[in-house]
Amino acid sequence: METTKVVYNVDKRAIPVPEGANELYVQPLPGRPAFDFAEYSPEEAERTGSSEYSYWRSVWRNFIKKKSAVAMLIVFAILFVFTFIAPQISKFDVFNLRIDDSLMFTRPNSTFWFGTDNLGRDYWSQVWHATRTSVILAVSVSTGQILLGVLIGLVWGYVRSLDRFFTELYNFINNIPTIIYMTLIALMVGKTTVVMGVSMILFGWLGTARNIRNLVFMYRDREYNLASRCLGTKTWRILTRNIFPYLVSVIVLRMALAIPGTIAYETTLTYLGLMDISTPSLGILLRNARSFFLNYPYLLVFPAAIVSTITITFYLAGNAFSDACDPRNHL
Repeated sequence: METTKVVYNVDKRAIPVPEGANELYVQPLPGRPAFDFAEYSPEEAERTGSSEYSYWRSVWRNFIKKKSAVAMLIVFAILFVFTFIAPQISKFDVFNLRIDDSLMFTRPNSTFWFGTDNLGRDYWSQVWHATRTSVILAVSVSTGQILLGVLIGLVWGYVRSLDRFFTELYNFINNIPTIIYMTLIALMVGKTTVVMGVSMILFGWLGTARNIRNLVFMYRDREYNLASRCLGTKTWRILTRNIFPYLVSVIVLRMALAIPGTIAYETTLTYLGLMDISTPSLGILLRNARSFFLNYPYLLVFPAAIVSTITITFYLAGNAFSDACDPRNHL
């Protein structure tokens, strides 16, 4: 008995195979071809493969969940903005304060809101001008230290041929107390704020670079980085796209701790006479107040309270932001 072979087209209708045909075929649907060529577009492929995930949007979403940290950040912002407002509402100009022995150690009152110092000068204008100077100096120095430390740490940890060089450089600088370097620079170059600020950057990157180097060692040989190197990805792209996101939390935390630490270090340098005292800063005010604290505590309380506020706000906000920057905490 003769049988007829059939095939089925896309709408599942049986189509008899013509007699003598060597191959089976599928009759195309009426009005359109059975197959179309798919065109390839790199831009479309990139857009299709990408997700709506945004690293910094996720960081901000995680950070604002911690209300206490947001409050601390707002407190610091208000404090810094007020350093520009305070001179405008002050009754005295910080650049034209006159020495008046009759007003020495006047306690806070309606005229002198923070009292006067040992020379009879208004303390309110000095404190807020010193706060602005110290905050700008601390942020500038800390930013410079972190940037230099991160750059050196990335290269130090990833390029193994440079490991010995940076290790010896680290040991050479770190084995000599930093205060010796600062003393030599102050005596040979100068004690100005700019000179000492640059010096603090040049000798303050060590800790950050060492920390970043150790972390890069952990991540450089992971599977996705090995695959990137095999595909010919440039070293700088691997560092910035594959490794750097895992370092952001550490960098932010070190930045948050570096700012109050810089203010404390500036106070130490001022106390030792290695900073120019012509420009008021919190360190200078604390240095001058140490001799009168027992009899006139307000001279120490006001600048110390501001330093404490800066330290606490940056520590709490920095910790929260550090946690928010960790990709492992992103859902």
